[in-house]
Amino acid sequence: MRSLLPFQLVASDLDGTLLNGQHVVGDFTIDTLRKLEQKQVDIVVATGRKHEDVFSIVAKIGIENIRMITSNGARIHDLSGHLLYKNDLPTELALEIMNVPFDKNKIFVNSYQDSGWFIDREVPQMAKYHQDSGFGYQVVDFRHHNAQGTEKVFFIARCQQDLLELEQHLRQTYGNCTEIVYASLNCLEIMNKGVSKGNALRKVLHDCHYDNSACIAFGDGMNDETMLDFVGKGCIMQNANPALIHALPQLEIIGHHAHEAVASYLRATFGII
Repeated sequence: MRSLLPFQLVASDLDGTLLNGQHVVGDFTIDTLRKLEQKQVDIVVATGRKHEDVFSIVAKIGIENIRMITSNGARIHDLSGHLLYKNDLPTELALEIMNVPFDKNKIFVNSYQDSGWFIDREVPQMAKYHQDSGFGYQVVDFRHHNAQGTEKVFFIARCQQDLLELEQHLRQTYGNCTEIVYASLNCLEIMNKGVSKGNALRKVLHDCHYDNSACIAFGDGMNDETMLDFVGKGCIMQNANPALIHALPQLEIIGHHAHEAVASYLRATFGII
């Protein structure tokens, strides 16, 4: 059956892509992915979220053979929680980035690490992005923090304009030894050199013995660019960061994530009624 399929593997970002306007997986999407599993299509979620956060989302979908690329490619897990790949920031470098100077009136700093999600102050509105998982942060003083096992450090502001000066400093100081990317317009993320969704997806495809052309992928942010650019079919969401559309003008733009457009596109592509 697989040889007759248009694609053998589906890879999708979560926020702004597979998740709906309430930041959860909609029933229409769940039904679609389950029907793809029945057709023996492999599913990969590729997200900036941390794997503990993603497990509950994936469990709700109810698919057994699924892989999770998390923290923008710093980790790959299977559904059982088995770690397939990791690439951390060096501990001293991570701690240095956590403590770079920035305007604390406009920006707050976070880290995803083996030991959890850490943040420099209380930000209650962050909870709306984790309704399905209940995943939560711990407030810490990063000046005295253990930075071991850091998947990524990320800075969040009200708007991208507030991050531009910090971005320039980070690129000038750490650009040669890190990957720096906007996950959304107001979220700037720093991972170890070589970490990207694209590189992680290449590893998954290799492990599955699939060619790049066997994969269709969906995304909306600049952290999706490396993934969308090399697969057989890359699709950009209508609600995408304009910079992504500009970077990959050859790719098709589909519907809005709030309308579960990925599921609709997959149904049309795979002939699911």
